[in-house]
Amino acid sequence: MTDSQIFSSIARELNLTSKQVSSVANFLDDGATVPFLARYRQEATGGLDEEQIRRVRDQLEFHRTLEDRKKTILKTIDEQDKLTDELREQITSCTDLNTLEDLYLPYKPKRRTKGDMAREKGLQPLAELIWEQEIEQGDPMEHAEKFVDKEQEVASAEEAMDGALHIVAEWVNESVDVRNKLREIFQEHAVVKTEKNPAVDKRTNFEDYYDFSAKAKQLKPYQILAINRGERENVLFVNVELWDEVTLENIDDIVITNDMSVFVPHLQDAVEDAYKRLLFPSLERELRNNLTERADAHAIETFATNLSSLLMQPPLDHKVVMGIDPAYRSGCKVAVVDETGKYLEGTTTYPTPPQNKVAEAEEIYDRLIDKYGVNLIAIGNGTASRETEQIVASFIQKRKKNHPGEELNYLIVNEAGASVYSASKVAAEEFPDLEAAQRGNISIARRVQDPLAELVKIDPKSIGVGLYQHDVNQNQLAQSVDDVVESCVNKVGVNLNTASAPLLSHISGLTRRVAKNIVKRRETEGVFLSRDQIREITGVGDFRFQQSAGFMRIPESKNPLDNTAIHPESYAAAEKLCNLFGIDLENLKQQQDTVAEKLSGIDKEQVAKQLDVGIPTLDLIIENLQKPGRDPRESLPKSVLRDDIMKMEDLSTGQVVEGTVRNVVDFGAFIDIGVKQDGLLHISKMADRKVEDPHNIVSVGDIVKVEIVSLDLERGRIGLAIK
Repeated sequence: MTDSQIFSSIARELNLTSKQVSSVANFLDDGATVPFLARYRQEATGGLDEEQIRRVRDQLEFHRTLEDRKKTILKTIDEQDKLTDELREQITSCTDLNTLEDLYLPYKPKRRTKGDMAREKGLQPLAELIWEQEIEQGDPMEHAEKFVDKEQEVASAEEAMDGALHIVAEWVNESVDVRNKLREIFQEHAVVKTEKNPAVDKRTNFEDYYDFSAKAKQLKPYQILAINRGERENVLFVNVELWDEVTLENIDDIVITNDMSVFVPHLQDAVEDAYKRLLFPSLERELRNNLTERADAHAIETFATNLSSLLMQPPLDHKVVMGIDPAYRSGCKVAVVDETGKYLEGTTTYPTPPQNKVAEAEEIYDRLIDKYGVNLIAIGNGTASRETEQIVASFIQKRKKNHPGEELNYLIVNEAGASVYSASKVAAEEFPDLEAAQRGNISIARRVQDPLAELVKIDPKSIGVGLYQHDVNQNQLAQSVDDVVESCVNKVGVNLNTASAPLLSHISGLTRRVAKNIVKRRETEGVFLSRDQIREITGVGDFRFQQSAGFMRIPESKNPLDNTAIHPESYAAAEKLCNLFGIDLENLKQQQDTVAEKLSGIDKEQVAKQLDVGIPTLDLIIENLQKPGRDPRESLPKSVLRDDIMKMEDLSTGQVVEGTVRNVVDFGAFIDIGVKQDGLLHISKMADRKVEDPHNIVSVGDIVKVEIVSLDLERGRIGLAIK
């Protein structure tokens, strides 16, 4: 297929126009990023959003991979002098990889087979006689007798017939029609059965699958991934089963074209041999691979959705935060960071068992709060979290008696990945003078102030907002994670004068090297005062500037447009718009009440023509003039702050509580309601109707009111329902 044909095919698949697809393809081929296209090239793409552009990108990759594979296959078959016009047409018109590989199968280099050995003995003519099915009378063994040849080690008619049937079995196996039919049967009727490995004599997490059976098409993604893991850990034996008798009849219907042929019984034998020895193992592997791919795709999508919600949590800015990384024997690590996340001071306290030095810890908390004006304590939710929370809650209540007007709260922070960060190269570069153990508490404090800025420093797989993310296809997961992080960072934008190198590296068009150069330039020469200064950074040419500039914010710039999402290429249009409607650009923030009024009800089509821009660009300019420097996370609900503690013993069924969604999975969501154990909001308790996908109801970070419907103190389980 030509590029033009590929574009037309993708346009049909995605319900777009060929022009939109070709435009996206050309931009991507030139190195443009998805966020840049979605925000600044809407006129060229016909208004496609990030998700649509990524679908085009993925389909382009698939079709180009398919075309490359076709070229390789055609070349290989042509070199064998077996490429007919009909076969060439079948290959070039093929639209899926499975069928393409089926067409290639007869010509694919393979190890020496039983069929090859039979051909070497001169038995192919007999196989062709059987395959053609034209002889309707006589004894088939009389035909086989003609191929007895002691020199070729064919000692009898039976041996000749057996050898010929090996060749026929391979033809059955290589039949595209047979494989497609069998593929349909597998997809519709295959049953996956699992059983416990008798050698396993301890309890495992796979007990639900010790005696399990389900149609493959009905398996849930989490079941597929659990079965795969159980098999990989040698806990489960897994088999795929079909109704062989009916399946063989279906294959016979394709292979046997003349019921009167004397070779029908022998063809049936060849079909059975091909099915059991060649077809079933091959298509069983294909089915398992397809199931895994489907489960992987679902798990990756779930992880990506949760990660996006987590990264887009609203920042609790203007807070001086004390971060506590709880522990028992090694002590609770404490760090204080100022409103900008700058590390101020850290220490270790020992209020938890076995030391139980509560009074000493409280003295340290008092000193740090008084010294730095701490107004929020962030406690990691790992080991000793509950004991630490009780100590901090009690401490806050005591302090309030002596400081009645003071703003001081605490919250529990998901510390997943903090230990990974503390031992990372990024952390070592940020805090070279601190031990690894003293860095995790800083991460805990900072991720309250700006989750996005802090969490981008951590391997997303360590953040704990999915299931089986370590089991799925890691290349696909990496691509999805990159897409999510890229999307979130560029949607929010970054402050060029405060952002870390890891955060900057996710900006459209920037590399890690360029990000480090930006930070280095900032540290040696001071803050940036205009977007144009980005051009001075080593590694930033015109194209990289074009891709990145609109996503960077410079609050210190004299030009207020440098602190908006308006691209420098549209500054002239923005200034002209301000002149047209009497907006003082230099004092933009002071005119917020009047800007919206002046720009409401304008004839956008006419104004866009006057400015020589498209309507999408005009909309972007208007939005940012009305809300310069706006953070899209501002409108989201803030985290729940607490000053006292609840224990599971304080809970009762029927009680309504407020909580934060920590994780969303196929069967429901885990909610932090202020006790050590997260409660489970099962999918069946999310609404008064059937819910197909929990993400349609809740997202990571949502603040929800829930009713406690079940309590199991012994097992530490809390059942919840949406109130």
